[in-house]
Amino acid sequence: MNPAQRIGNPAINILVTGAAGFIGHHVSKRLCEQGHTVVGIDSCNDYYDPALKRSRLAAMAGVAGFRFEQLDCADRPGMATLFADGRFDRVCHLAAQAGVRYSLQNPYAYIDANLNGFITILEGCRHHGIDHLVYASSSSVYGNNRKIPFAESDPVEGPVSLYAATKRANELMAYTYSHLYDFAAIGLRFFTVYGPFGRPDMAYWHFTERILRGEPIRVFNNGDCRRDFTYIDDIVAGVVATLVDEPVTPLGGDGAPRARIYNIGNDQPVQLLDFIACIEQALGATATKELVPAQPGDVEATWADVTALRRDYGFSPDTPLATGIERFVAWYRAYSAA
Repeated sequence: MNPAQRIGNPAINILVTGAAGFIGHHVSKRLCEQGHTVVGIDSCNDYYDPALKRSRLAAMAGVAGFRFEQLDCADRPGMATLFADGRFDRVCHLAAQAGVRYSLQNPYAYIDANLNGFITILEGCRHHGIDHLVYASSSSVYGNNRKIPFAESDPVEGPVSLYAATKRANELMAYTYSHLYDFAAIGLRFFTVYGPFGRPDMAYWHFTERILRGEPIRVFNNGDCRRDFTYIDDIVAGVVATLVDEPVTPLGGDGAPRARIYNIGNDQPVQLLDFIACIEQALGATATKELVPAQPGDVEATWADVTALRRDYGFSPDTPLATGIERFVAWYRAYSAA
């Protein structure tokens, strides 16, 4: 049982940014299922095929309580109007320019989306009396930290990609605004998330696609890496809890800012080659593997210590890897055939 206290009725009005994205789509759906009202926004850019984003939005077409607007978070006038008209109770900011490797190719996209886009969210909360913000950070902030599992108290001053640097900057910006303007700001350091409606730039999608085509897959760092793979339903449960529940450990106290950061992951790292084997089993096919060196910005291992999120919100990821992969593969086959 979740030890956090449910807000319950009446339903609240929530802004979800990145609502056409992977996590944003699933979070929006879950919130509406709980009876909340969601205004979802997304720029629907072409970082990956916008058709997938349209498919996620199409899946929300019949969901009561959901309304979508195409809007870029970095659009200051547009965001100012949205906040003025929206009368939001809470904000869930998931929009961002994602991807470690792409940040080497197009760094300005990360400044525009992750920094300029985030300041409009903070300003919106400040000027429109929004008392509770949940925003996406990333396990990438831990860089090449050798101590595992990663804990929120670990040093994070050595990012190894621009993406990671922008996410750490978001945490600092949120802390400052929480301190200055006294609203709750909860940052979630996501570890590798997978599942239906996932992102095609992620390894599990790439592996599945190429194995089905009979094409070789590239396995970076010669397969010598571990990732804390977390199924989307488990992630959504944690995000929604931090957004609509009150934590066991109250935010702030003794004049401290009402800012907090949590790891959100599976707490069970998996060797990459074992992960690939799981995909092979679900597909009923064997991959031809090309072992290649690590790429700049990659880290050797991720592992989430989720003690704090478990303590405060009852977070308990329980989807076995094989089950999650089977669900993704079934969805992928159907989506590819459509």
